Amino acid sequence: MAETRKEKTRFMKTLLIIPAYNEARNIAGVARSVAEAGYDFIVVNDGSTDSTLKVCRENSLPVLDLKHNLGIGGAVQAGHKYALEHGYDADVQFDGDGQHDVNYVAPLLELLEKGADLAIGSRFCGDSDGFKSSAMRRIGIRWLAGCIKLFAGKRVTDPTSGFRACNRRAIELFCRNYPTDYPEPESIVTALKNGLEVQEASVIMHERAGGASSIRALSSVYYMIKVSLAIAIMSFSRSRRAS
Repeated sequence: MAETRKEKTRFMKTLLIIPAYNEARNIAGVARSVAEAGYDFIVVNDGSTDSTLKVCRENSLPVLDLKHNLGIGGAVQAGHKYALEHGYDADVQFDGDGQHDVNYVAPLLELLEKGADLAIGSRFCGDSDGFKSSAMRRIGIRWLAGCIKLFAGKRVTDPTSGFRACNRRAIELFCRNYPTDYPEPESIVTALKNGLEVQEASVIMHERAGGASSIRALSSVYYMIKVSLAIAIMSFSRSRRAS
């Protein structure tokens, strides 16, 4: 089934962006699954302090090596710029920690073919029975979904999902303007503010194969306040320009 769906999207020149920070234990396996599915990919080594870069080179993986840690936003934006410079029609953010399933890339690309500019893989739409994060994080996700609905007028069920596909229009936008700190919810508002069509597809995600999440318990309060304020401020700025 996955192969059949991929065949439908083969006319789109697609790059999978794999941001990696200290993912030495996971990156070879993740890259192998992407290569076996037939997708082009680039690993963005975000200034890792472990042997991530060494593992990439030992396994002859295409890698964009950032000398300093830019955070997930900077790493993903570097991938978008690489995709734009190399003439890709679409790119897909695909985490280097083993959470994302390559079989769900095709449904995201299908949304792009049907008119979406940004397609988000959601754990919470449809009947997905995969890993959905902790109870506290699900509360945070619902809060951010409410903020986006309130300030940007769009219901997005999984605003923190890092499994997402962009067409050329979204790639060009994010090359110019992409949040650096916890970018996923803010980038949705950026897309909506600029008139892009945002849609979701149901996906199954897995627990991390190893390593640690970039959002930890001690930073969760900062995360929620920072992102909520950013969404509100972006919406206010949009309203002022429209008036």
